[in-house]
Order: sequence, then structure tokens, then C-alpha cells
Amino acid sequence: MRFRSALLTTAIIGTAFAGGWAGDSLSSPRLAIAAPSGDLPVVPPGSIDDKPTVPVPARFESLVQKIMPAVVSVDAVKPAAPGAAKNKPTEESGSGVLVQLTGYRGTFVITNNHVVAGAKATEITVTLNDGRILVPDLVRTDPESDIALLRIVGDNLPTAELGDSDTAKSGQWVLAFGSPFGFNQTVTHGIISARDRGQISLGNTIRIKEFLQTDAAINPGNSGGPLVDSAGSVIGINTANASTNGYSSGVAFSIPINLVKRIGKQLLDQGTVARGYIGMQMSSALDPHTALKLGLTRLRGALIDSVHNGGPASKAGLQSGDVIMKLDGVEIRDENHVINLVGMLPANQKVKLTIWRNKQASAMELVVGEWPRGK
Repeated sequence: MRFRSALLTTAIIGTAFAGGWAGDSLSSPRLAIAAPSGDLPVVPPGSIDDKPTVPVPARFESLVQKIMPAVVSVDAVKPAAPGAAKNKPTEESGSGVLVQLTGYRGTFVITNNHVVAGAKATEITVTLNDGRILVPDLVRTDPESDIALLRIVGDNLPTAELGDSDTAKSGQWVLAFGSPFGFNQTVTHGIISARDRGQISLGNTIRIKEFLQTDAAINPGNSGGPLVDSAGSVIGINTANASTNGYSSGVAFSIPINLVKRIGKQLLDQGTVARGYIGMQMSSALDPHTALKLGLTRLRGALIDSVHNGGPASKAGLQSGDVIMKLDGVEIRDENHVINLVGMLPANQKVKLTIWRNKQASAMELVVGEWPRGK
């Protein structure tokens, strides 16, 4: 079980990978349980799928029956960590979801890289809802987005449908599936709390962050499990929670499924992921005080902390203290937005930037480089 400290907006809190559940026993403290009061909310007619008069919570049972067969447990045996006592291997557990990917033969498990990172394919097992245990014949991982694909072979494998995370809206109902604390085939519910969350720290390897935030309970062991909308489509892959003790506090994060699709295509086509690079270090946050000092009246943009000598940003004339306001006409929210947009660009593509310098906006062009693979 791995827990990390994280900086989320302006408050320091603990961030736990939801999939790092490891160990032989579980201590179960007594919990105070209170029954909810009041009636379940009714969704207005015409606002949800093809059953406009049915409260969404009343449909959860059918959604669970639809998705649960495709939810799997993923276990990996990894080499001993440096300095580990008696050179003992590490065992890690998480979750995953069985899917078919357009244009590719076979059935794939989508999970998190941190669940299987460092393990050989022969040391990874996938346990299905019906008890079958399968070993992947292909493993593709991307540490920078924390995405992993495992190809498995079997008869009559159930699969879940992939949705469109770009249409996910704050306030919509979602279900989170997985194996928290080793309790397989668990489902929790909540809503999408926010989109485009990126200002959380999950270690040095994870660089591409544009999470969906949810209040559905996600705990260690949930990593890699699907986040499902009210139509029964997977819109995210659960990754982490943020709390003071590492357990669910109603603030959890899921990788948008459209990002998984983009990364997955490159992993299966090329074995690795190519990303754009512009050669600069972004400030961790542009706070209101700094924004006003720079002459900005809105908290938008990405503040440049430093520029790498000889890199694309340096050649274009970008400087420390500049604020990137737009990239090819897209208004920049924050530093993670810049990283995500640039990461999707091909090398050698020319882009137009709007920057804020000396309390005024100016335009410049930049030629994107390629992020060194494997870094």
C-alpha cells in the first residue's frame, strides 16, 4: 500500500494511489453507520438516457449487473525494492476492466501502470468475476499517464463499453467499481465533482494529469477500476484519492477514458507514447496575489518558472516570468493544461502562443520538439 503527500490547490493533503493495496491481513475498525434520510432525487424528464422518469439511483442495480462481469482484479508480483529485507518481492493488487478496442483484435484489461509497473507478464494475474484466472500475453504501460493495457485470451470474455469522457459534466451520477482493500466486486456511487483536475502530486513519473474528480468512495485496491456513467459506459479509470489519512474522503480522481483511448492506440501501434516538448519548467500554481502583481485580472494562464537553454521555448524567446495565455487559440487554464496540450502535439509542429509579459499580451510562434522517450 503506497501513500504519497500531495499539494492540491493550496492545501497540503495526503494522496493515495487507489491501487497500491498490499499485505496479508486487514484490521477492521468499527464504523459508525447512519441511514440516509429523505427521498432520492428524481431526474427531470428528458435529462437522462431513454428512461427520463426513473430516478438514477433506482437504476443502479441494472447498471451494476451490466458492468460487474467485466470488472476484474489485477495482482502483480514485482522485484524486490532496493534495500528490501531478504530481497523479498513486492505483491500489489488493483482492479481493471475488460474492454474491446476499436481496430484491435483481442480483449484488453485497462488498469493503472502503478499496479503492474516492474512486473513481468508472467507475474501478473487477472481474476474474472466468474473466478477464472488468466495471465496476459501482452503488457503495454505508460508511466507518464499511469495507464496500462493487458491483453488476455479466453472464451466468452465479458466486456464493458467505453464512453465519451469529454461529455462528462459536474453533477452527473457515476459508479466506481473495484477491489478496495481486497474486497473484490465492490461498487460505490457518487457524482462527478469537477473536471480537468491536475494540481495533485502522484510521484515523479506521472506527468500527464487531467483527472475527473468524483466523490464516489475510492480506496486502496480500487486503482484501475472503471468509473461508469448512468448509461453504463466507462468514462474513467480510477487512480487515486486525496485525504489526510490515505482513505476515501470524498475527493478521488479518475483518468478520462478519452485520454486512455489516445494513449492506448499509441501503446498498441508503437509500444511507446510520443509526446511534444517545449523545454520549460512551469510554476506549480499561479495564485491570485501573483496574478494581480503581474497585471492580470483573471486567474487564467500558466506561469513560466524557468526556460531550458537550447530548447524550443528558449529558441522562441520565452522567458522566466512569462504567462502563457493561449496555445493555438485555446485559452490556458493552468500549468497542467499546457503540459497536456503540448504532450498531444507531434514534434516539429509550429504553434502560436499568446503570452503575458510586462503587463501586456503579445504573440509568438514556437516549433514543438519531442519529449525524450523513457524519461
